[in-house]
Amino acid sequence: MTRSGRLKRKPKRITIKVGTKVLTDKNNLIDKETVKNIADQISTLMDKGIEVILITSGAIGSGLGMLNQKKKGRSLSELQAIASIGQNYLMDIYNSYLRKRGYIAGQLLLTQEDFNDRRRFLNIRYTLNALLKYKALPIINENDSVSTEEIKCGDNDRLSSLVADLANSDLLVILTDVDGVYDQKGQLIDHGAEIMNCKDLLIKGKGSEESTGGMATKLDAVKNVSCAGIECIIARGKKENVILDVVEGQKIGTYFKPQEKSLKARKRWIAFGLKSRGKIIVDGGAEKALISENRSLLPSGVKGTSGVFSDGDVVDIVDESGRTIAKGLSNYKSDEIQKIMGKKTALIEQLLGYKDYDEVIHRDNLVILG
Repeated sequence: MTRSGRLKRKPKRITIKVGTKVLTDKNNLIDKETVKNIADQISTLMDKGIEVILITSGAIGSGLGMLNQKKKGRSLSELQAIASIGQNYLMDIYNSYLRKRGYIAGQLLLTQEDFNDRRRFLNIRYTLNALLKYKALPIINENDSVSTEEIKCGDNDRLSSLVADLANSDLLVILTDVDGVYDQKGQLIDHGAEIMNCKDLLIKGKGSEESTGGMATKLDAVKNVSCAGIECIIARGKKENVILDVVEGQKIGTYFKPQEKSLKARKRWIAFGLKSRGKIIVDGGAEKALISENRSLLPSGVKGTSGVFSDGDVVDIVDESGRTIAKGLSNYKSDEIQKIMGKKTALIEQLLGYKDYDEVIHRDNLVILG
């Protein structure tokens, strides 16, 4: 396998995300030929010494197909049961094809709670490294059988970016049911280096009722891994040998190069690994201090809060127009901030009866976005 002119370096570790529409047919049944194709391509990469991590959707879709049911009108508990049935079936199919090539799979089912706790977050990395050491393929999915809105990662696009980051992958490949990202004229964008903030992109909604993502969530995932220094390609999953061709550097799909300067790991965990629990609204002076002067957020610059959150929760920091400018770990609860906002630090103890911190958010726990 030669070094690609398209990729910055020959990847040694790859995270691959496969969407529901790639894995299922029009009747929501698992397309076994597609699963075989993907398993064979991954096995070929592993034969060459490349480590692979697979994020796979399709649990609910395959469960619906097995039960000859439709998703519409199903309760949360019913969908969770369907996901449990479908996930088991999906793993059986993957393993059957991997074993024919001499490999086995290890399953990880994750929720947002696994990323909220830094120790659990790091434990995922240790488990992945151990599986790869044993030459096993880690297969990861959202734990749909127990997930509720509060603990869901959101979608497997986001999950794939979090896993690619914590696993220190060189490349994230997102396989979907289209050739890549299209512009407003319907033309495929081959190289996405400068398009992350382009308003002329044609970002369509999710492809089916069984899928949870769409092109917007894929671009969010690209942004996440770009900040981690990881290359990314969005491509059509049913295209023959698509994974092998991507790794060989052929011009397939839409390619995104990583940022020249990546965020530190802990900052990426705050920015992308944690879900925001609320908002803190700041004035123009505080916005300037945060962005231009790398300062902490003090209570004097706070104009208000939105939502109910606790100390230690991650929150969005927004300007007075509602634009999100940063994320950070709050030192105080939302109701405490409402009592001290607009006040000098010296008054915190007088207003609350105690003072644990001078800052609402310390600059070490704050990430500027955009």
